[in-house]
Amino acid sequence: MKAVITVIGVDKVGIIAKVSNLLAQANVNILDITQTIMDNLFTMIMYTNIEKMSCSFSSLADELEKLGEEMGVQITLTHEDIYKSMHRI
Repeated sequence: MKAVITVIGVDKVGIIAKVSNLLAQANVNILDITQTIMDNLFTMIMYTNIEKMSCSFSSLADELEKLGEEMGVQITLTHEDIYKSMHRI
């Protein structure tokens, strides 16, 4: 099972480190990551493997949202199946 994590907000030190640390604690493997800064806006997309995560999907989503609030960024977790179903005919 795979999931996509997006992070958007004003750039500041430690965003990647804090998100990556939370994912490591939940036993979520980062398969691919892309990030960029446009003006002062930080954007990041992570493609992750959640097969062996140590918590439920909803609790991970809640923890990421809470972390985002603490850092002043928006973090969302979306299951890969959502993207796949959007593109089926």
